[in-house]
Amino acid sequence: MKEGLTPLLHQYQRIKAKYPDAILLFRVGDFYETFYEDAKIASKVLGIVLTQRQEGVPLAGVPYHAVEPYVAKLVRAGYKVAICEQLEEPKPGKLVHRDVVEVITPGTLLEPQLLKERQPNYLMALIEERNMWGVATIDISTGEFRVTEVEAGHIKDEVQKFQPSEIVIPMGLGSPICRSQYVQQVQPYTMSRRPKNKPSTTSPV
Repeated sequence: MKEGLTPLLHQYQRIKAKYPDAILLFRVGDFYETFYEDAKIASKVLGIVLTQRQEGVPLAGVPYHAVEPYVAKLVRAGYKVAICEQLEEPKPGKLVHRDVVEVITPGTLLEPQLLKERQPNYLMALIEERNMWGVATIDISTGEFRVTEVEAGHIKDEVQKFQPSEIVIPMGLGSPICRSQYVQQVQPYTMSRRPKNKPSTTSPV
C-alpha cells in the first residue's frame, strides 16, 4: 500500500486499474464518489463541486438515489461509466467489499431514462480488410441488427447514415488516416478499440 494512502483509496485504485478508460462511480455510503482525474472530469461535465479528501485527493460525488441523470449526462458526453457497488453490509472496523457491477457505454444503453425518446441508439462495429469495410450495426434497446460490406470510400456514408453513438474497431485501426479520411465525425460518438482477449479502450471522440 502506498504511504499515506487509506484502505478505501487503495481499494479504489485497485478497482480503477481494471477500468482505466471509464469514469468509476465508487459507492461510499449514500454517495457515488469519484477521485483523482475522474473527479475533475465529473465536476466539469456534471457541474458539481470539486473538493478534496484530507489526503489532498480530488473528490466529487453524487447521491446514490439520484445517480441516473448524472450517468446519462456522462454517457451523452461520450464517457464510459463503471458502477462500483458495496457488495456487503458495512461493519465497524472492516473495509466494505466493493466491485463493479455494471459498465455503461453510449452504444449499450438499455435503461429508458438514459435513452433519448424516439431516437435510435446505434452501436456500430467496423473492420477493414483489402480496402473493404465490414459494418455491423445494432440498436440493443430494440434488437434491430444490420450487417453489410462497403468499399473504403463509402464508409463515411455508412457512419453518417446511422449516426452511431459508439463505434467499435479492432486495435490498430484507429489511425489518423482511418479516422480523418473515412470515419469522420458526423456527431459526437465514442470510439472503442477492442484487441483480442483484452479489455476495450474507450475515449470521447
